[in-house]
Amino acid sequence: MGANLEITEKLQSYIKDFSFELNPIQQEIIDYNKTLGEIKRMQIDPTQCNFLHLIIKIANIKSVLEIGTFTGLSALSISLALPNDGKLIALDKNEETNKVAVNFFKKANQDHKIKTIIKPAIDSLEELKNEKFDMVFIDADKMNYKRYYENSLHLTRKGGLIIIDNVLWHGEVVDKKNNDKFTLNIREFNKFVLDDHRVEQIIFPLGDGMTVCRVL
Repeated sequence: MGANLEITEKLQSYIKDFSFELNPIQQEIIDYNKTLGEIKRMQIDPTQCNFLHLIIKIANIKSVLEIGTFTGLSALSISLALPNDGKLIALDKNEETNKVAVNFFKKANQDHKIKTIIKPAIDSLEELKNEKFDMVFIDADKMNYKRYYENSLHLTRKGGLIIIDNVLWHGEVVDKKNNDKFTLNIREFNKFVLDDHRVEQIIFPLGDGMTVCRVL
């Protein structure tokens, strides 16, 4: 039986070299985030950028809701993959990082596809309750993951996708000795999604782990 490889830095560099290149503005965001210190961990991994790009293309996705935007790497990755008439609504409560993200969107000539809303996501989701999206990407505060997920189910069309980041939580989900509130919350959330018959789902070991759900 085959086994998953341990992805070393050397192997990660090889994967990057043999995958399609990121847009220069995507790379600019990554370089910018490196200057932010520990908070840079909030960005998605470049392999996840490529994954989002391909899944949007393959599934012919045209409308996306993003919950949690940070400095815009995931949103830009999504927007670049969308057709010219595609739309992305990006939710985030941080006005400072949102300004940074919007500047990157403009620089990449993608701002015509992206609408940002700056307020707590729970409030925005209530306001969007009559909308329908082809895909929802969740990457915000972990303690509200279940609420975001439930809202996303009502906002995603049948056959659409809900993708959730950080579901492996730095590998802590399998450490039985680690019972801090964030780890417990992610474990409980993963079990909830597993038992949810409204979707079919799989976890991909990209970045910090991504669950991809197809709404039934």
